[in-house]
Amino acid sequence: MAHVGLDLKQDLAELIAIPSISPAPLGPLHDAFERVKALFAGAGVQDLRALELPDTAPVLVGEIPPPPGAPTVLLYSHYDVVPAGDEALWTSPPFEPVERDGAIYGRGSADSKANIVAHAGALQAWDGRPPVGIKLVIEGQEEVGGGALTTYPPTAPELFAADAMLIGDMGSVRPGVPTLTVALRGMAMVTVEVRTLDGAKHSGQFGGAAPDALLAVLRALASLHDEHGDVAVEGLRRDEWNGESYSDDEFRALAEVRDGMPLIGTGGLGSRVWSGPAITVTGIDVPSVENALNAVSPYARATINLRVHPEQDAVQAQAALVHHLRAVRPFGIELEVSAGATGNGFAAGTGGPAYAAARAAMVKAWGIEPVSAAGGGSIPLVNALAAAAPHAEILLVGATDGYANIHAPDERVLIDELERAVGFEAAFFGELAERARG
Repeated sequence: MAHVGLDLKQDLAELIAIPSISPAPLGPLHDAFERVKALFAGAGVQDLRALELPDTAPVLVGEIPPPPGAPTVLLYSHYDVVPAGDEALWTSPPFEPVERDGAIYGRGSADSKANIVAHAGALQAWDGRPPVGIKLVIEGQEEVGGGALTTYPPTAPELFAADAMLIGDMGSVRPGVPTLTVALRGMAMVTVEVRTLDGAKHSGQFGGAAPDALLAVLRALASLHDEHGDVAVEGLRRDEWNGESYSDDEFRALAEVRDGMPLIGTGGLGSRVWSGPAITVTGIDVPSVENALNAVSPYARATINLRVHPEQDAVQAQAALVHHLRAVRPFGIELEVSAGATGNGFAAGTGGPAYAAARAAMVKAWGIEPVSAAGGGSIPLVNALAAAAPHAEILLVGATDGYANIHAPDERVLIDELERAVGFEAAFFGELAERARG
């Protein structure tokens, strides 16, 4: 196992200390870009430069030419982070990295600055001369959708051509369990709204007959799930998940489910959060309780987030949800339903030499066979990279773990998981090169 020495710890600490929040003023993002550039220059990457795209934080690209006949590996991660949120909920300030209890704490420590350090550490383990070619893509806008980068790779496929890609934005399902994330759900947004009256009307005088816009929207939203909590929209794909998953107790702890509250839905947990649809009401315009009036609501609106099976087209899934909501007609009221943004999921092909190399390298780094898991969220750039290099094997890996508190207070990366991630990547380069020679 590679050792994360003081230099790599210091590199990670210096990155965490830069509040590279996106979207935000570009100053801290540029500072993070320059620090990452210096890190990879020291790791032997050549021709480092900024890929400048419209309205997008600079993307760091560079390469190490492959030895004759060797494959090329693209290394991806991102240097931007989400805001810290309520800093009073943090044990230590979010942008002041602290090492305690075998972990390094700070915003971005796990998502995804540790993965940047893992990439650099693996190259350093080969003294900047790995047995494979390297292409580097480190972006600074992943947390807000990626900007123009999400559509750029297919327009410049030569920049992204590779035999394998290590997408450093994931990690182990739990500490000590090497994990290959082989699928990501897609996403689609839908808005539903209705205006039934020209203005609010006294509930005593008009309630009971006047069409209540809020009741109509609530009834439509309630139709999206059955009595068990399973999604009840026809046309949305769901399959059982056969890979690794969390236990119910683990999931309850991670989701901070209150005592006595049930989990919703039926079937395997993996199919509910990874290989099946999920519908969440992410916003609703209603009168607040504090400012409530005894009045029939004339207008209501809700925003719905749909998570889509990794292999179902997100636009198709969105159309199924739109059709369902338009057909509900609560109390005979026609709802206005509009389609928003979509993003397809991802399902990896896992039978090629890069996956074989990754499994062998994970055994070397962790000492046990890896498991396969999925992600309920999305990484915007993955499908664009797949389109630019359709024959490349794409591996979603990283230094984090399921308990890392990403996007939450006290985000942290375990030092031994980071060590293993560095060791895995270094071993992966050797394993992949050996298979290419064989």
